[in-house]
Amino acid sequence: MFEFFDFSNWHFYAAIILSAINAVILCFEGYKFLQVIQLSGYHTRGYFDWLKGSGGAYVGRLAMVAILSIACMLVTNVILDNYGEYLSYLGLVFYFLFSYIYVINVHLAPKKTPLKLTNRMNRAIILLFIICFIISMGFIVLSSMYLDFLRFAIVGITPLLLPVLVPFVHWILKPLEAAINRGYVKRAEKKLTQFPNLIKIGITGSFGKTSTKNFLATILSEKYSVCATPFNFNTPMGITKTVLQTLSLGHQVFIAEMGARQTGDIKELCEIVEPKYGILTSIGAQHIATFKSLENVKKTKAELPIYLEKDGFCVFNMDSEPVVEIEKTSKCRKCTVSITNKADIYATDISTSSEGTHFKLHIGDKVLECSTRLLGLHNISNLLLCVAMARELKLTDEQILSGISKVAPVEHRLQLINAENDVIILDDTYNASIEGSQRALEVLSMFDDRRKIVITPGLVELGTMERLENYNFGARISKVADIVIIVNKSNYLSIRQGLLDNGFDETKIYEAENLYATNDIMKDILMPKDVILWENDLPDNYI
Repeated sequence: MFEFFDFSNWHFYAAIILSAINAVILCFEGYKFLQVIQLSGYHTRGYFDWLKGSGGAYVGRLAMVAILSIACMLVTNVILDNYGEYLSYLGLVFYFLFSYIYVINVHLAPKKTPLKLTNRMNRAIILLFIICFIISMGFIVLSSMYLDFLRFAIVGITPLLLPVLVPFVHWILKPLEAAINRGYVKRAEKKLTQFPNLIKIGITGSFGKTSTKNFLATILSEKYSVCATPFNFNTPMGITKTVLQTLSLGHQVFIAEMGARQTGDIKELCEIVEPKYGILTSIGAQHIATFKSLENVKKTKAELPIYLEKDGFCVFNMDSEPVVEIEKTSKCRKCTVSITNKADIYATDISTSSEGTHFKLHIGDKVLECSTRLLGLHNISNLLLCVAMARELKLTDEQILSGISKVAPVEHRLQLINAENDVIILDDTYNASIEGSQRALEVLSMFDDRRKIVITPGLVELGTMERLENYNFGARISKVADIVIIVNKSNYLSIRQGLLDNGFDETKIYEAENLYATNDIMKDILMPKDVILWENDLPDNYI
């Protein structure tokens, strides 16, 4: 063994160089696994769920790289063994070739959300490189000692370790990342103390958070300078990043979208932001796979009004039964809104067309005529929540009506797009909830004079309810659509059965391997004046 580490042994230097090269190769080969763990919020549960499903295809490809590489290198070693030990290194060419093909295929594959080289990911990649170097060097040393016939061919096995190495790296770095995150949070909390007069609003719910946040920011901008968390930044780090990078002394209002996947998440966000005002949108079975039960979802969302009990104010959507239950026990100052029943603020005479929605807004004894470009009853619910908050913050009726008229559909959330040949696209690709999909189908049903096409991968993160809810989803689609394209195999059978059991024409059901494969189908079936509903768009960790 010690002879191998002799500085005069050129094999030792070759092993170091090869180990370094192999570590680089493995980092490139680990792209998909790194991407998925990042998309899973660095939670290993989501990563292993993907690995058991769609990730198996990538493990199979790595296995093929390993088998072909070792086989070719062994054959090369045998053939060239009598021509000098230097020539046996030529077998590595096959390993490099197969690895190159794998890497190119992974990197050229279409991606909705590519891997982002954040500081956290860069740290993970550096550690992955170090671990891969050590493993490669160790394998080579052991092979030289006990399996000389393999020689350097042993590195061909290392790609098979990637599916385990990536979460292992995450596990090792977890304490460090937690410490770094705590540092950022403390900086954000300290910065917020420098804004004693800042109006801080928290918005939570199972769905409708992002839309309500954007609508509210538009309406409040009629009077205030508003800073809101961008996109769907609703985690401690998303909110912290907004505070540190965007919030300035000129802002009068800070709106924080608050997301959760487990009990205690909303309380943690409240402790960071310390909001005085809150909005509870709607509660449903979204993320039930991590919450385990609807009761846990309710408990978590109730953490916002509980935090506001001291001297805060909260708006409740009374069209959501779980929200009604929370409102009944809430002790903070509050306001209720509804589109189906009378509440503190409610809407009647709601009429929707492809141009938008018109409704009567009831605030106490006053009735205001409102028009908005938004589609869907759920968006009117979201608007009412914003109106209630605007009233609490002393906006005039004129300012509220002006703000409502300026509210624009949130991108990818039931956004109406006019395409070529008078084709209408309802882009609802950011929606992934049961209730949201119901509302999208309601809007689709308005287009009586057009052929209706639904493109969807179905609903996810519903735990044991997933198959049943996708079956029910198929049943609802059958009442509205003329053609259905089901993307991805995950929910294909459930949705298809729901369609067929409700009399849907089997010849009008298409299956697409992924979202990009729908383009080929659409080329064959799309006609002028069609209306297309793109309902949900699964991220790469579900593909």
